[in-house]
Amino acid sequence: MMQNDIKRLSLFLLFAPFALWIILLIVLPHLGMFYISLQEKVGPRVYEFGLANYINFFNEPIYWNTLIRTGSMSMLVTVLALLLGFPIAYYIAKIAGNRTRGALFLMCLIPLWVSDLIRAFGWILLLRETGIISSSLQWAGLINTPIEFLYNDAAVIMGLVYTVILFMIVPLVSTLDGMDNSMIEAGYNLGGNGPTVLRRIIIPYAMPGIVSGCIVVFMLTAGSYLTPILLGGKNSSWFTEQIYDQFITRYNWESGAAFGFLLLAFTSLVIWGGLKLSGQTLNSTVARS
Repeated sequence: MMQNDIKRLSLFLLFAPFALWIILLIVLPHLGMFYISLQEKVGPRVYEFGLANYINFFNEPIYWNTLIRTGSMSMLVTVLALLLGFPIAYYIAKIAGNRTRGALFLMCLIPLWVSDLIRAFGWILLLRETGIISSSLQWAGLINTPIEFLYNDAAVIMGLVYTVILFMIVPLVSTLDGMDNSMIEAGYNLGGNGPTVLRRIIIPYAMPGIVSGCIVVFMLTAGSYLTPILLGGKNSSWFTEQIYDQFITRYNWESGAAFGFLLLAFTSLVIWGGLKLSGQTLNSTVARS
């Protein structure tokens, strides 16, 4: 009996810090923000409970259009990160040697050694009208006048893919590393070619890692603020900017909290739809990736 009590106490002490972290830093702040989102200001320091902040969102096309645009751009970034990250992850997991694997992982980690702000300014130095790319093209005689590569959707997408691609590569490497090479050899021995083996064996096995990476990348992209604002400029229409505007510029915490929960609900709905389309479950995806 004493031994069982000790095991229970050890388990409690082991999970207590994690439970406190979840409750104090995630659950309670979200409950507080949800409470604020249901408040409607009707006078100086006078509030009423209701859904006015959510109704105002749907009554303003600029708000929900920006949310839809943010979601579609985030899905595009996720697809591009998957297309670029999958070959890298496969090479690291199945082809590269131990030293090469470590070097490749290090190269993927380098962008995370600096903050989002520094990474965004690095792209600005490359893409601005007087930046390295425009100056190099002029020096090579390919263009006559400077070209501004910033402040458009392409610049935002490049910056976001560069920022989040590691979060696609890591779960893919983790999943593919557990795949027995004999499965691939058997596919070739049974008459399959490269595309067939990829489609029938490799991708189905890597699906938990694909789904896990897509979830993380999509959530990080949809919630990004600095990269879309700095690289997109005034032409950027990102929903996090609308949330920032409500909280900081207008000091309307009620609408800002409502917008934050709408973003959370929208991204959760997209993830739920992705899980249904892929035939995966969140539990199996987390367990295998």
